[in-house]
Amino acid sequence: MALQNIGAGNKDDAFYRYKMPKMITKIEGRGNGIKTNVVNMVDIAKALGRPASYTTKYFGCELGAQSKFDEKTSTAHVNGAHDTAKLAGLLENFIKKYVQCYGCGNPETEIIITKAQMITLKCAACGFLSDVDMRDKLTGFILKNPPEQKKGSKDKKAMRRAEKERLKEGEVADEEQKKLKKETVKKKGSSVSSKDVTSKASSKKKTNVSDEDHSPAGSQADENEAVVANDDDDVQWQTDTSAEAARQRIQEQLNSVTAGMVMLSTNEEKPKLGKQSPEREEKSKVNGHANGVNSKNPHERLVDEIKDYLKKGSSVSQLKSFLGSLSGTSQEVMDALFEALFSGVGKGFSKEVDKKKNYLAASAEEEGSQLVLLHAIEAFCGKASPEAVKEVALVLKVLYDDDVLEEAFIVEWYEKGSSGGNKGSKIWKNVGPFVEWLQSAESESEEE
Repeated sequence: MALQNIGAGNKDDAFYRYKMPKMITKIEGRGNGIKTNVVNMVDIAKALGRPASYTTKYFGCELGAQSKFDEKTSTAHVNGAHDTAKLAGLLENFIKKYVQCYGCGNPETEIIITKAQMITLKCAACGFLSDVDMRDKLTGFILKNPPEQKKGSKDKKAMRRAEKERLKEGEVADEEQKKLKKETVKKKGSSVSSKDVTSKASSKKKTNVSDEDHSPAGSQADENEAVVANDDDDVQWQTDTSAEAARQRIQEQLNSVTAGMVMLSTNEEKPKLGKQSPEREEKSKVNGHANGVNSKNPHERLVDEIKDYLKKGSSVSQLKSFLGSLSGTSQEVMDALFEALFSGVGKGFSKEVDKKKNYLAASAEEEGSQLVLLHAIEAFCGKASPEAVKEVALVLKVLYDDDVLEEAFIVEWYEKGSSGGNKGSKIWKNVGPFVEWLQSAESESEEE
């Protein structure tokens, strides 16, 4: 039996998993009794997850002809002679209105009739509720003939068994990942400490150079000659004892808080400070001070550094090495990257993630980094607007479809988060349907 992808927008996707049989029609009868028989209507309706009577009735409503589906013989007839291509086009319209999710386009939806006699489509992938246009003629037929509730007890049992097996098999892998995480954190800590040592050494050198700049011109020339002629240990330094030089040396040696409290006892008029030298400005930025105590915390400084890097238009391939050069744990760096990319985003959060998914893919290439990315999404949603939190399932689906996130890590993250200390967060309520869809899709693929 020839198959085709469900939905006209997916017809060219060779790896699309949702398929249905191609329509087969047959003209029967003559004259006023001529009819079009959709031979494989039952198979098509089964693939779409809808009763065959719905699709048959939709054809009759759109063509203005009588239509009937016989439950006993499983035959669908529409009065009149109609081309297969015309009926296939009407079927595509039916899929858009009554099958595909209005949010993510997934055809795995369920028809729900509310207490107010309104028809909605609940998506099993992202949990989105699509409101069907009640002005359509078919809606009256659906309200009179509601769909049967699915009996998914067997599927749920199979899903639970498969989930337990995956958890048992994943325990060993989890332990190995935790060990690798500890090793990477230790390595990063040692590299950060070495960077601090080198930065302190360079700052000492800069301090000596600044002291030398404040000495008189004649003594500076003598010192330069002495440095050339002798080793560093034989150099004799001369100190400028003026009030201006003493005040500047105190400001360099003391931190910014105590420097403001120190008063120099001198009768000379204190000259106004000019602009800092480039070296002093660079030093103040590194230490987090600029003419006073910097109010930004380490996370905000990381976000600013990443934003400055992204503004330069550097390639995605260089992002990984740049993130590795930043100070902080892998989780802190990933949190800062996610906030730098999507800060202030509300409605349309999933679309922004789809645009910038290459940055997230580059940062999540190392082993164990997928859980780090998921925790960054969780942290971002804790501070984001309610509109952004509603689209978190769509965000996960975008990253899952592009192989940035794997199912095992998503399920592990969800199970720990929904049963942990932050289980009251709205993020788990929005992610839950997507996780259930992932597990049910896997069980179905195993059965196939």
